[in-house]
Amino acid sequence: MILYNITFIIDDTVNSEWLEWMNEKLLPAVANTDLFISQRLLKVLDSPNAGETYCLQVTTNNIGNYHMFKQAHEPGIIRPLLESFENKLVFFNTLMEFID
Repeated sequence: MILYNITFIIDDTVNSEWLEWMNEKLLPAVANTDLFISQRLLKVLDSPNAGETYCLQVTTNNIGNYHMFKQAHEPGIIRPLLESFENKLVFFNTLMEFID
């Protein structure tokens, strides 16, 4: 199984608005791709960063679904997020494979 993690660091001034945007727009858009078998949004409690830190974790059974998401869906999902919260967030991605 593959776990795709996107870590977001959000400016405190837009935290509530960002959470609402995630729950109403981004999470449903990711789910609607039908490429992932699970998704969850987590808050990082011990982040050394200023602002709030969250992780979106999605899992899939194969790397092909990940590549399809990255090519066909992610740009259209992430672009509105960056436009809505310009200069108020940073994010980075991590791709992992379950070994157990």
